[in-house]
Amino acid sequence: MSRALLIDDDVKLGRLLKDFLKKSKIHLLPIVDPTQSLSSIDEYEPDIIILDVMMPQLDGFEVCKRIRKNHSIPIIMLSARGHAEDKIKGLDLGADDYIAKPFQPRELLARINSLLRRVPEKKKITIKGSFIVDTLHREIKMEGDLLKLTNKEYELLSFLVFNPGVIFSRDDLLKQIKGIEAKLFSRSIDILISRLRNKIEKNTDDPEFIKTIWGKGYTFINFDRSE
Repeated sequence: MSRALLIDDDVKLGRLLKDFLKKSKIHLLPIVDPTQSLSSIDEYEPDIIILDVMMPQLDGFEVCKRIRKNHSIPIIMLSARGHAEDKIKGLDLGADDYIAKPFQPRELLARINSLLRRVPEKKKITIKGSFIVDTLHREIKMEGDLLKLTNKEYELLSFLVFNPGVIFSRDDLLKQIKGIEAKLFSRSIDILISRLRNKIEKNTDDPEFIKTIWGKGYTFINFDRSE
């Protein structure tokens, strides 16, 4: 199921679109406070963003500008004004599409599907060895079985899978985990490593994949255990 984030202070519209898009296997998370946009993106990790222009506190243009500093997620902008200048400004700031209000939900669905189809195939990557990493849907399979991972576990394991044989310190790994809270310290990596080992290793006391390099950190060995 694809994930969409709606940033719009119209609560009624959010409920309507959530019910409508659910029928097409798109889960919509509506938020009404534009100041929470970036934190919501980090927590929800949407495949696409639907962003209203006219909002209190922060307009959609400024939100779009802030999103584009850190994310390449497709953005559809909504505006009740429908002025050509607004459309040009939104596209110049990095929006991928623009719809004038009012609109038919079916039109929005068509625009969403069109943008999702444009996501390059390289965003879905298969790694040789025991792991298949699907970066589009944020899923990892091990020897054909889908792993049940938290967001932080996914971030850490996918980074390790893409960088086999490299020794990383705890601080190196901490910096790679998107959205991790600043208050966490390097030992929190040890906790994540332990949880991952419980999910992928046959023997956590003698791990095959995630190796501890004493005094330096961790390294990942990628091989096909099924062979």
